[in-house]
Amino acid sequence: MQKGVAMSGNELKPGRSSNSRAQKHFMVGFVMGVLVVLTYLVVSQVSTISAHYVVITAAQWITAKEQVKASGETEKVKVACDTEGLYSETCELDGDVRTNGTTLSVNIVPATQSEHREWRIQPYSRRTVSSINKVTVTQLPDRGAAAPCTVTHDVPAVLFALGGHAGNFWHAFSDVLVPLFVASRRYDGEVLFLITNNQPWWLVKYDALVRRLSRHDPVDLDRDAEVRCFRHLTVGLRIDKWFTVVPELALGPGGRQRLTMADFTGLVREAYELPRDAPTREPEKKPRLLLMHRGHSRQWLNEPEVQRAAEAAGFEVVVREMPRYGPAKEQAQTVNSFDVLLGVHGAGLTHQLFLPPGGVLIQVVPFGKMENISRSEYGEPATDMGLKYLDYSVSVEESSLPEMLGPDHQVIRDPDSVHRSGWDMVNEFYLQKQHVRVDIARFAPTLAQAYDHLRQL
Repeated sequence: MQKGVAMSGNELKPGRSSNSRAQKHFMVGFVMGVLVVLTYLVVSQVSTISAHYVVITAAQWITAKEQVKASGETEKVKVACDTEGLYSETCELDGDVRTNGTTLSVNIVPATQSEHREWRIQPYSRRTVSSINKVTVTQLPDRGAAAPCTVTHDVPAVLFALGGHAGNFWHAFSDVLVPLFVASRRYDGEVLFLITNNQPWWLVKYDALVRRLSRHDPVDLDRDAEVRCFRHLTVGLRIDKWFTVVPELALGPGGRQRLTMADFTGLVREAYELPRDAPTREPEKKPRLLLMHRGHSRQWLNEPEVQRAAEAAGFEVVVREMPRYGPAKEQAQTVNSFDVLLGVHGAGLTHQLFLPPGGVLIQVVPFGKMENISRSEYGEPATDMGLKYLDYSVSVEESSLPEMLGPDHQVIRDPDSVHRSGWDMVNEFYLQKQHVRVDIARFAPTLAQAYDHLRQL
């Protein structure tokens, strides 16, 4: 029989021991120690990201960091500046972002003290254009160093430059409108455009498209005395590929989808109220072919013969030179009434944008090993738009250059050396001084291929 044991108030109760209490104290201390270490590591990691931020390539982006405010709220701050893109320089900024048109500068103020960093960004999509002033983007160490806001916006903004090559019809789309579509379409119109090196005539010509991308009047930044504050700002436009959209790098409205060049041409059809979204399918109607006349370089030397060959292939043919500076909407509606666009390599082929999907672009490539340039500038974009792309390469016998220069000239004998010498010489001879006289018998199969494609739709 077990004897009873008297217990005082200070003695242990059954099921508890001095060892278990010691273990509890040890575990509490251990957990607190771990929390302190983890907190130190997290803060150190955030500081390291801030201190060691480096220039990145177009395919890499610094993950947005979160900095804790005194109030306990969090503010997302991101500074992602790319000065080594394939063609362009850009910055993506999230946080307290302030623009100053007077100094052509952008400041981002971190939520907590940080180091001072600065980038010089070419806001035009081609960094090689030297006629446009760069934008200074600065990460300031504290809020006291920033000019106070005079206007605060609740929409994001895109800052970009006009000028450069944008007076050319192809460059207007390849250098500005397509990159602007990629930069702004994710906001579904709720975005403000800040324009430096403004060209008022350009905004008038392309007003319908610009207003499809933004519901807000653009700001002429060079004449803007305000300090404008945003939560998000894109500085500069990015070209990923000539005259087209790379879906992996282009977000649609709300960031929920990937954009394609077909999305851009769809926006063009809306903006210019183009009625046709498919080629002619009625068997009794001939498909219509627009033969682009050129009154300057790269002229057709036998244009009437080309017209008759196209008619013999089964097309209704219209020969027309599109005005270089005419209203964009009028040109778009004219081209949309055709099924095929036929022309020698040049900015006039930009009108392929207005063909109905399923239509055909036929590009005549000048002599001089111009195939790669022609394909990248017009051929690949045409395919991305949903068009059938065909090309025809002019032989030396079909070029006007031998008659002008003689058969033994370097431009005739060795096009590779001309390309190695640089763009100026390529442009001078193969683009500016050359005309073409196509061999109709050799060209006829290309016309037949275009006709067959339309009849098989």
